[in-house]
Amino acid sequence: MTKTLENANLDEFERLLEESFTKTHSVADIVEGTVMRKESDGYLISVKGAKTEAFLAEKEIPENASLEVGDEKEFYVLKEEDDEDGMLLSLKRLANAQAWAQLNDAKIQGDTILAKVVSIVKGGVLVDVADLKGFVPSSQLRTGAPYDGMIDTKIEVKVLEADPKKNKLILSQRQAVAEQRDQVVDNILSELQEDQVVKGEVVRIADFGAFVDINGIDGLLPISEISWSRIKHPSDVISLGETIEVKVIKIDNELKRISLSLKRMGEDPWEQIKGQFNEGQIITGTVNKVTGFGAFINIFPGVEALLPVSEMSEENVNPFNLYKIGDSVEVLIKKFTPQEHRIALSIKDIKKDAE
Repeated sequence: MTKTLENANLDEFERLLEESFTKTHSVADIVEGTVMRKESDGYLISVKGAKTEAFLAEKEIPENASLEVGDEKEFYVLKEEDDEDGMLLSLKRLANAQAWAQLNDAKIQGDTILAKVVSIVKGGVLVDVADLKGFVPSSQLRTGAPYDGMIDTKIEVKVLEADPKKNKLILSQRQAVAEQRDQVVDNILSELQEDQVVKGEVVRIADFGAFVDINGIDGLLPISEISWSRIKHPSDVISLGETIEVKVIKIDNELKRISLSLKRMGEDPWEQIKGQFNEGQIITGTVNKVTGFGAFINIFPGVEALLPVSEMSEENVNPFNLYKIGDSVEVLIKKFTPQEHRIALSIKDIKKDAE
């Protein structure tokens, strides 16, 4: 009976000893292994604690990775070892898991990272970050909307959400830019002067104007400062991503804002027309806009004059029935005050003189 007890204790000892050298590895575990030999379609890997050699398929190796016999590396477990087969391993999944971990750390720490824009999709852009696909919504783009020139460029972003289980990576360029602006705005403002000419990139366009990146801060280019001529929308003249030269017309150090002008890069047409026109002169112009109170007539590039409805005819008339945009009209200059940027026109006075 004593011998039977000794044998039982010996069997238990051997079982415990075997378990101490044989670990059970599960899917998604990170294991250490040594490259043993190259096969036609992959590599055999000796994994610490495994009963048999594991297999690493070629398709599970990143393009930029290199493997040599004898290399010791960490691997991701794709399939557990069983009684019939060894483990299946992956280096791609390891890199993927490490990338998610780094992105989660970046989110927690508030770090700024680089992302490459790969395509424009509905509602934003897709970017590549460490071989992971991320999404930057239009609302989180600095420009407020994507444009073709962004493709293949690298942008700085903040991580809003990094969820590997849902394969969801949401990023923000706007937050990264806002942080940079806070860091450099004072230095940049101190280097700028009114009437200074600077170069900048158009980073956002709105109905009221455009925002131009001047060395890291956004200056406002109002629609009224884009062209001397009347325009319907800023995009009629400028486009997202375009580099333009503008003049600094106002610096607000308290609000940390700058106002810009594109039209003042050229000569003021109101200065150009001084001496070219006189009151009582009959000229030909083009209708630029029709309103209920009159029509705006272009008489010189960048110069509009008003033809009031009361000066169209002795009779009551509807301007919309008389004129349309693009019409050529003969008018008389009734009042000429270019220093005030005002010119009043008349048609009925021409008829009076003719009579």
